[in-house]
Amino acid sequence: MKELKDYNPSEIEDRWSKFWIERAIYHVEKPDRRKKFSVVIPPPNVTGSLHMGHALNSTLQDIVARWQRMKGRQVVWVPGFDHAGIATQYVVDKQLQEEGKSRLELGRQEFIRKVWEWVPKSRNAIRTQLEKLGVSVDWKRERFTLDEGFSRAVRKAFRELYENGLIYRSEYIVNWCPKDLTALSDLEVEHEEEKGKLWYIKYPLEDGSGFVTVATTRPETMLGDTAVAVNPEDERYKELVGKRLRLPLVEWKRKTLSGEEIDNLIPIIADERVKPEFGTGAVKVTPAHDPNDFEMGRAHDLPFVKVMDERAFMNENAGEFAGLERYEARKRIVERLRELGLLEKEEEHTHAVGRCYRCKTVVEPMVSRQWFVKVSDPAIRDVSIKVVEEGIEEREEKELFVQFAEVEGLTVTIPVSDEVSGETKAVVVLNEGIEFLTGIREGELAYIYYPKGREEVIDTAKRLTYEFMRKPSGLEFLIGVNGEISVIRQGVESSVERGRYLLAFEGNRLNLYRWDDEGYEFLQVIETGNARLEPVQKSIQVKVEREKKEEVRKKQVKFIPEQWRKFYLDWMYNLRDWCISRQIWWGHRIPVWYCEDCSEANVFTDDDFDRVYDKLIFNLIADGKIGLEFTPEEIEKVLHSPNFVHPEMTVLDFYKKFVFHRYHSTEVDAHSLRLFFTQEANPMAMLTPGVSTRGLYRYDSRSKKWRILLKCKKCGSERLKQEEDVLDTWFSSALWPFGVFGWPESSEDLKNLYPTDLLVTGFDIIFFWVARMIMMGTYFMEDIPFHDVYVHALVRDEKGQKMSKTKGNVIDPLDVIKDYGADALRFTLAILTVQGRDIKLSKKRFEGYKHFANKIWNATRFVLMNTPDDFATMLPYMAPLKPEDRWIMTLLNETAEKVNRALESYDFSRASQAIYDFFWSDFCDWYIEFTKERIYRELPEGEDEAAQKERATILSEKTTALYTLHYVLEKALRILHPFMPYITEELWHKLPSSDGESISLKDFPEKKQEEMFPEDRERVDRLREIIGAVRSLRADLQIEPSRKLRAFYRAEGELSKSVIEEFKAHILNLARLEEFSEVSERPENTLATFSRDVEIYLSVEGHVDVDKLTESYERKREKLLTELERVNKKLSNENFVKKAPPEVVEKEKRIKQELEEDLQKVERILGVLKG
Repeated sequence: MKELKDYNPSEIEDRWSKFWIERAIYHVEKPDRRKKFSVVIPPPNVTGSLHMGHALNSTLQDIVARWQRMKGRQVVWVPGFDHAGIATQYVVDKQLQEEGKSRLELGRQEFIRKVWEWVPKSRNAIRTQLEKLGVSVDWKRERFTLDEGFSRAVRKAFRELYENGLIYRSEYIVNWCPKDLTALSDLEVEHEEEKGKLWYIKYPLEDGSGFVTVATTRPETMLGDTAVAVNPEDERYKELVGKRLRLPLVEWKRKTLSGEEIDNLIPIIADERVKPEFGTGAVKVTPAHDPNDFEMGRAHDLPFVKVMDERAFMNENAGEFAGLERYEARKRIVERLRELGLLEKEEEHTHAVGRCYRCKTVVEPMVSRQWFVKVSDPAIRDVSIKVVEEGIEEREEKELFVQFAEVEGLTVTIPVSDEVSGETKAVVVLNEGIEFLTGIREGELAYIYYPKGREEVIDTAKRLTYEFMRKPSGLEFLIGVNGEISVIRQGVESSVERGRYLLAFEGNRLNLYRWDDEGYEFLQVIETGNARLEPVQKSIQVKVEREKKEEVRKKQVKFIPEQWRKFYLDWMYNLRDWCISRQIWWGHRIPVWYCEDCSEANVFTDDDFDRVYDKLIFNLIADGKIGLEFTPEEIEKVLHSPNFVHPEMTVLDFYKKFVFHRYHSTEVDAHSLRLFFTQEANPMAMLTPGVSTRGLYRYDSRSKKWRILLKCKKCGSERLKQEEDVLDTWFSSALWPFGVFGWPESSEDLKNLYPTDLLVTGFDIIFFWVARMIMMGTYFMEDIPFHDVYVHALVRDEKGQKMSKTKGNVIDPLDVIKDYGADALRFTLAILTVQGRDIKLSKKRFEGYKHFANKIWNATRFVLMNTPDDFATMLPYMAPLKPEDRWIMTLLNETAEKVNRALESYDFSRASQAIYDFFWSDFCDWYIEFTKERIYRELPEGEDEAAQKERATILSEKTTALYTLHYVLEKALRILHPFMPYITEELWHKLPSSDGESISLKDFPEKKQEEMFPEDRERVDRLREIIGAVRSLRADLQIEPSRKLRAFYRAEGELSKSVIEEFKAHILNLARLEEFSEVSERPENTLATFSRDVEIYLSVEGHVDVDKLTESYERKREKLLTELERVNKKLSNENFVKKAPPEVVEKEKRIKQELEEDLQKVERILGVLKG
């Protein structure tokens, strides 16, 4: 066979990525709920590029997806992107600033248009990066959190929550970003310990009798103080509670949020929230600028005074400090207090400072009117806790169908199903044999063509020959009741005795072989002809009976690792309402219209319209695609423009497929339905003057524009103004697991694919996203959004530090793919993914696993280059399997079992290590070496009978070795495929067994008991140990592998003795020995080593200067002891352990471990040299 070229990752990866996508290998059009495995990708922000966290997340998902697909599941893995509201607006805004423009100058509509121009470029870049990584997503199902269908789902969700009292608008303390000019949820604020100051300010008592000193880190907010609070148990202040203080500096009237003007007199109140040990035990209360003070202000009915505007500049309530930026105001206020003698002292103080997660600006707590989801309501919170904590049982009564087959009075039950299959596939036991029914419908007659024994023949043929056999088209097996086997092909029949048989083509002939443990026996050639077989026919009557059965299903979300379950629950039990409004332009505009006449807040969705066409127009308006006033031509242009997510579709096509699909079979409005869904019809025909619009539109003859008439649901006014704010990005993301499947429509996808089976995510978004998906899923779908949540660790640099651009320690996955290949990147991430432990990455790791890829490549090259083109014709002459053949088959099956079990528990590291160890060590380092003796053995010359017989023996043994190599290699590539899809796809297609499909569509290997040979496993393992002991001693003695040595042994156990005798040729060859003889005592001038009950003596005379080598290892030992003493001294120093950075301490511990291991090795070698 042709030799493989050198391994070039980029060349094969680009080619196979294109192959998978163009052939839609991973697309499932109509999944079966009973076979499905559904996953939704955590949608990457459309702003970014693929970082190592994305690479890890996508790799782990893909490993599971490919594995499940090969296990026979219909895997539906939905990709998509998040519109990332604040992040995207920030990026585009920054670009405009670089051009000398601002979004405020452009205006909302123009700015959003600019964003839509930029977003596809970024989305395309990220998609390309995901493709390079090799993810097996279904790109035909790609979604975007701002696509037409998702936007509609968001409005539907908002309305339902609002109408059920779970969304409300209120004045509330929020985290305000003065740079992005928007509110942030608690989760969007990053808190870090920073050094600052604590100022002690004296507040004079109203009667002038003294002062109360308060401590604060934010003196600029004191201008908004409306009380000073103390703990009711604090004896220092009990007599002062109820008295009033004069607010320092404030000599002007201040206006509260309610519009009332107040002076500078503020009360001293008692509140249990005050910590007596902080500062002086008395704290200033600024309800409009601190979360704790906000709650205190509401509890004590205090006035709320804002002293800053949205940009964090002091407002009119700040009097003489109005117009100053907050930190400049702080500086001036402290100076004035010092001048007036009201600053008692200031001291250094470390405290937590909240910063915007996006722009890192210090956030300003500020009272603002915002929209909230009442997630603290039991309707949301309690169920979201229960589905994780204990699960919820769902009981459903189903009508099931039990199918029966009656054959000559014998009734056999066919497996229960929840629907009557049009084509039943059943197994019927009859006459102590196996029979098959296919294509049987209720009430029909059919014939049994396959009595007794067929399964055994097929299984054997598949297991042992499918790699090299051409697939016989139209081939059937018929095994008669009388115990004879008939083989039919193209009407030709041949009968033989019962047994295990193989069929192989050679030219136009069909050869039949009998197989047993000793090998193959050629039986006969089955020539083609015109004879017809008349099979024995038996009538079968299939019946269907119905029965009712209660099905109990437990809904529970499982976190892996288990520790994250508690993490989630702790947060859920202390849940605060979720602020969902953002003061930006990019995102889902809140679907609320305020009436300018009666101030009513109206929520509109397309549920307010009956006709499909009206729904469409409303959604285009709500999405900002057209304005409230529009022309038919504008609608036409939008509908026929390319869809963002699927550019091959128009917007109209996207609506048909993803949004309004249910209306295809629903008579809502036949006329508009026909116009909307008939491709050749003009959908604008309805919007022409004179056509009835049911009072939903008004035509302006002057502007020649139509206007949709939204009316206030309270007073009927048309004077409505839409809410300016948009929804928090995480609101739409919370709908992702069911929104991608067509919700709010009751689509087939939603029915079959929800809930999803797995979510892979990082711990940093458990609160942002995972918790909210559980809340929304259980609320809207009354079901969990996913069964398993696998929480992966953080990816750090080799020192354990978080990767960041400022530190310069970021490893770009695209650079890794370019330098080492996607397979090396994927395998590295998988094998380092140990549950509960962060991943420490270095480029050396990727280099190491690229070597593994090379090892796989070269092993396949070895097999292929030694396989003759006519190999299939050699198979009939195979010799029986040797012990090492059965040994590698046993290890292959054990590996398949290990990988399956590990992936079932999401133990990616253990699964990766199992296949790595098998392929690198068992297969490449040992089994391939074992086979070389058979493969490279020279054929004897001569035509005498002895030479011919010897040639036949050599060829048959070589064939067995090559057959086993092919068989094991093919299965190993399948096991490797989920981890390293590109190289396995490439190499699998090079094998003779490849059928042109994708390896990813083949069965994942399972443990086969018939391929387990424990005795051979034990014997060959013993052989490895003996060879390994010799090799290890040679390496310790620094003897070159090219030198052949003499060795001797003394064995105690019968197993070891028989193994040495049987495999002596392997020992001589692989241990590089010229002699390996049994002795009764240790010969002179030898060095000894042990392997269990075998003592091995290596003759080193003339090869090793023992005295010189001993002296060298003694020096090395002293050096190691000195270095170990230094490290131990350092680690025993408590000051070093406490004060040194953790990564430095960890490094010293690693050095200690390495030194101890080296010392142990050196002392072992010295023991050999001196012994």
